[in-house]
Amino acid sequence: MPNRTDAELLAPRVIRREIWIVLALSLGASAVWAIVSILGTLTEPGGLAESVQSMNSARAAPERPWYDLARQLVSLALALAPAALALHLLSIDRGNPFRRIGLDLRRPGFDLLGGAVLAACIGIPGLGLYLAARALGVNATISAANLNDVWWAVPILVLAALKNAIAEEVVGVGYLITRLQQLAWKPVPIIVAHSLLRGTYHLYQGFGGFIGNAVMGAVFALCFLKWKRTGPLVVAHTLLDIVAFVGYLYVASHVSWL
Repeated sequence: MPNRTDAELLAPRVIRREIWIVLALSLGASAVWAIVSILGTLTEPGGLAESVQSMNSARAAPERPWYDLARQLVSLALALAPAALALHLLSIDRGNPFRRIGLDLRRPGFDLLGGAVLAACIGIPGLGLYLAARALGVNATISAANLNDVWWAVPILVLAALKNAIAEEVVGVGYLITRLQQLAWKPVPIIVAHSLLRGTYHLYQGFGGFIGNAVMGAVFALCFLKWKRTGPLVVAHTLLDIVAFVGYLYVASHVSWL
C-alpha cells in the first residue's frame, strides 16, 4: 500500500472527521453529558437553586485509603489519554507537538508569570460571578473537594488540578484551535467556538458556570492566538483549580456561602 502524502493527511474532510472523533472522546462528550445533567437538574424539585454538584469525590470507603488512592491515581492517568491522542495527531503532520502548541520549556518565565496574571484576572471576578449566580438561584452549589480524611488529599487535589488543565488546554485550545486554523477559520469564529465549547461542558454547574467558563474560554483562545502558547494557560488553569479544590477542602466547613 502506498504511503499517504501530507496533503492527504491534512485534507479538510480528514481534519473535520478527526476533530469530531477527538471531541467525542473528550470535551465534546463532557459537553453532551453536561447538557443532560442540567436538564435533569432543572426538572428536579428545587432546580438549580437547591442542587449540589460534587467534584473530586472519594472512590472507596474510609477504611480502605490505599485502594481509594490507587483508584484516584488510575482515574487521573486515564483522563489524560485524550490529550495524549491530540498531541499524537498533531505530531503526524508537523513534528514536535509540544513545541507546536507552546507546551515546552522555551519560555518558562513568561509561562509562569503570564499564567499567574491570568489566574488572578479570571479567578477573582469568577468567584464574584459564582456568588451572584448562587444568589439568583441560577447556579448549583459546587462542592469542590469530597475526599476522605486522608494524608494524600491535598496532593491528589493538586494532581486533579493539573490533570484538568492539561486535558482542557491541550485538547480544547492547543489541538482544536490549531486544527481550526488549518481549516482556514478566522480568529472570531475560533474564539466563539472554543468559548461555547468550554461553557457547555461546564453547564452542569448551572448558567453561572456556563457564562464564567465561556468568558474564560474566550480569553484563553485569544491569548493562544496571540502568544501561540498553551503554557501560560495550563499554569493559570492549574492555579485556579488548586485554589478552588484545596481552598474548599480547608474552608468549606467554616464559610457558609461556599
